[in-house]
Amino acid sequence: MSAIIAGTYNSRDTGGTPLAAGGVTRAGVLYRSDALGGITDDGIRTLSESPIGTIVDFRSEFERVEAPNRLGTERSFVEVGIPLLEGSMTGMPSPADLGDLGDLDGEAARAMLSRIPSLAELYVGMLGSAAASFAEVARLVARPADDHGAVLVHCTAGKDRTGVATALLLDAAGADRAAVVADYAQSEENLAGEWAERMLERARSWGMPLVPALTDLVTATPPQAIEAAFAWIDERGGSAEYLRGGGLSDDDFEALRERIAG
Repeated sequence: MSAIIAGTYNSRDTGGTPLAAGGVTRAGVLYRSDALGGITDDGIRTLSESPIGTIVDFRSEFERVEAPNRLGTERSFVEVGIPLLEGSMTGMPSPADLGDLGDLDGEAARAMLSRIPSLAELYVGMLGSAAASFAEVARLVARPADDHGAVLVHCTAGKDRTGVATALLLDAAGADRAAVVADYAQSEENLAGEWAERMLERARSWGMPLVPALTDLVTATPPQAIEAAFAWIDERGGSAEYLRGGGLSDDDFEALRERIAG
């Protein structure tokens, strides 16, 4: 699947996702992407001609400053920053820690590597700490902030923070679970090659060991990771109940379903 915004690797419209009750989700409502800092002039034109009016950025302030989005000046967008990893990374070694790994003895090195979370652990940690943030995203999709109406959500890769948020919203709107998992898994193929190689080289330049746990965090989207997130959500009543627990009202939830599923 090729990106729909030139200069990105992992952008797409979630419209056309099969619904569990039949039919498909509406096009031109919810888009997902990797970061927008490298989009080309053609990509800027695509954005300006699209129904996208609100851009939700799940990156940290550091990430946003380091790689600001390039949106052009052809028209304005409502930009909303909702950092999603704060509170879910507790205990994970920092890049500086991992860069020092070669100086540690075997036992200390193994202990540090054991602190690298699996993607499933990362997603469950994110869900456990960010219900209010996910509910805010759902509200923005349900109640568009401008006349254009559509919302684009993104992080750096568009696979983890964006993947969990998109999966949660599609599931809550009644999308077929297997189709949602397939959409999540598509990101690994989209990011393979140039994007993945560049990110891994960056990690290598920091002295980080490219052990499987780390390369998975950077590049992978295995179906079992998002399935583990869904299992956690299902144990707590499902996606709709999770969003309500984060503060989404019943009216906003119905508006979300109407916007995505029609």
